[in-house]
Amino acid sequence: MTSMDSSRLTWPVAPWPVSDRPTIRWPNGARVAFWVAPNVEFYEISPPSNPVRAAWPRPAPDILNVTARDYGNRVGVWRCIDIFDRYGIVGSVSLNSAMCRHFPHVVDLFVERGWELLCHGDYNTRYLFGRSREDEKALIKNACAEIAEFGGRPVEGFLAPALTYTEHTFDILTELGISYTLDLFDRDEPYRLSPRYGEMVSVPYQVEINDFHALTAQGLAGEFYLRRFRNHLDRLCLEGEQSGRVVGLPLHPYIIGQPQYVWVLEEMMAYVRQRDDVWIATAGDIARHFRATTAGSRQGATQS
Repeated sequence: MTSMDSSRLTWPVAPWPVSDRPTIRWPNGARVAFWVAPNVEFYEISPPSNPVRAAWPRPAPDILNVTARDYGNRVGVWRCIDIFDRYGIVGSVSLNSAMCRHFPHVVDLFVERGWELLCHGDYNTRYLFGRSREDEKALIKNACAEIAEFGGRPVEGFLAPALTYTEHTFDILTELGISYTLDLFDRDEPYRLSPRYGEMVSVPYQVEINDFHALTAQGLAGEFYLRRFRNHLDRLCLEGEQSGRVVGLPLHPYIIGQPQYVWVLEEMMAYVRQRDDVWIATAGDIARHFRATTAGSRQGATQS
């Protein structure tokens, strides 16, 4: 285990207050850029131990939790794909690279349909917490390379496995040429990180409408989760008249793909499709458009 040196931590986001916030305009006058992020993950039954966080809440082998998550790759993802196809939705897969080896046919479902593959580490049971800089960089680099080879195009985006980090994470992403991150949760719009991170952009990935947080952690009924999503989208469409907003919908096939919840996904996609003020995109589309149309704006950022 490596200890964290707090003196080396840098704040990757722009300081407050934001002094030169750019006006964002999405294609075709849309008020909101919408992207959907299925988290397609591989969970090991007996992962290497992490010095900071245990992989499972129960003693090994935690058959209950392992197989519950495996449900997503064996059953839930197929239901989700059917709904995405029905509504013509193409987004970005938050992908553990191990899926390319263990369940390549699942990853193929998305590649064949033109979905973007972004890096979500290698296994969702191998955290960044407690890693040395060299070990963390090797993990991220190898995961990105495996996904790029499988998908046939470079990886642009990154979401940390299980949302775990070290003081080096954003520096490493910059060194590896990652162009956008989903690991910052402080705005409803894209922005450039502090100058030390080059042109890296933060794209909203909104945990408050994440199916895990809403349905599993908070125990919402499907009806209330659907209402939360609609209220979230409606409000950002209202605010987006002044400057474009983003709705990033994180999903997990092992949750939203269950029989009691999959109808919520269908209602969500239908609600998005019925609006003419929403641009359906990938996270990479959003980052590229923002970067191209707001050139030079740092939104008040200073060198850390």
